[in-house]
Amino acid sequence: MSPAIPILLALALGLIGWLAARSRAWAFRKTARAAGGELHSLPGYHGWYVALWTLVPAIVFAVAWSSLSPGLVLARVLADPAASALPAFGIQRDAILAEAQALATGQMTAAFRPQAAALVEPFRAALAHYSTIGLVLTLLLGLAGGGFSYTRLKPDFTARTRVERAVLLGLLLASLVAIFTTFGIVASLVFETARFFGFVSPMDFLFGTHWGPDPMASPTGVSGDRYGAIPLFWGTIFIGAVIAMIVAIPLGLMSAIYLTQYASPRFRSWMKPILEILAGVPTVVYGYFAALTVAPLIRDFGLAIGISSASSESALAAGLVMGIMIIPFVSSMADDSIAAVPQAMRDGSLAMGATTSETIRKVLIPAALPGIVAGVMLAVSRAIGETMIVVMAAGATARLTANPFESMTTVTFQIVAMLTGEGSFDHPATLSAFALGMVLFLVTLTLNYIALRVVKRFREAYE
Repeated sequence: MSPAIPILLALALGLIGWLAARSRAWAFRKTARAAGGELHSLPGYHGWYVALWTLVPAIVFAVAWSSLSPGLVLARVLADPAASALPAFGIQRDAILAEAQALATGQMTAAFRPQAAALVEPFRAALAHYSTIGLVLTLLLGLAGGGFSYTRLKPDFTARTRVERAVLLGLLLASLVAIFTTFGIVASLVFETARFFGFVSPMDFLFGTHWGPDPMASPTGVSGDRYGAIPLFWGTIFIGAVIAMIVAIPLGLMSAIYLTQYASPRFRSWMKPILEILAGVPTVVYGYFAALTVAPLIRDFGLAIGISSASSESALAAGLVMGIMIIPFVSSMADDSIAAVPQAMRDGSLAMGATTSETIRKVLIPAALPGIVAGVMLAVSRAIGETMIVVMAAGATARLTANPFESMTTVTFQIVAMLTGEGSFDHPATLSAFALGMVLFLVTLTLNYIALRVVKRFREAYE
């Protein structure tokens, strides 16, 4: 039986409850009006009250049962005499059970292992047994909730108040999802980072200058000298906060100035959406562009001007394309900030004899500077968290160098490298990805906080 069937049953019961309660409320309304009175709540609220009491318990149970029933099914199958021939533990045992379950549910038509064929019928019986239990309990819960709420309906029943409270509770729970998700992310990062620092000293990690973890080495006696993350931090800052910003800030700011001060309304109406299309291009496309087009051009240019170390994987290629990618972030924030400057300030400057360029330089830009700075900081946090462009264009070599024509790696690239492959999650090389992620999380969180504080100050000044 499909796990969606109990949920569909709960929805059907909720619809029946809504119709029945609404019909009863209409009868109450006719009686109350005949006596010169009126219902406390509209019939629709009575319907939603009964529907919620029918739906919520049934759906909550159906979702919980869909998580619990696979374990119950597996326990019942393992208790069957046919499971006595299974290996005690290991991948082979799991493969046999998975094959038997696939045969029982119709996902496979033929067995490749004799042990799996013997477990098909126990699996079918267990699945049918627990599916029936889930369906019956879902039905009973829905009927119990609907019956309880239906008996409470009367002309002066405060259905609207109760429904609105339920909606407010749902909105509160929805808003808490983001908070709990953040707590979960932080907790997982802190836990795994603490495990990593049990192998490697935080001082060696944060201030070491050599990065060369070996996932195949024994985790005992790990040398902290191989886990110095300074080259990764430098590569992240050099590519995302230096080269990319050198491209994005001037181009984004100048495009915002032109679109707000010089462009005609018709030109702006189609030019601004075209500029913002850059924000919707997938980063892997930017990575292809950087690796196949920009990187070879930069390598050839570097060799032409006498830089023998110029590489087809370079920090300059990744930084340039990353800067192009985040132009819309800078341009959009600068555009909004300049447009929010009161027209009176612009008109006053022009009335005093200043030219348009002088008004932009001495009035508009200083007045819009908080918003522009906030946009830049948000763009920086976006750039230092970028992965695909760095993976495809910057290279994997962790080095401390200021030569943009050489290959360089970043924190995000190393996180991908450490978490892919066959590495054990008990090895410091794999755990180092969580420590790098923790540092990156703290940096981006700080930048976002500063940007939001700047934006708040800006809004207070000009709203």
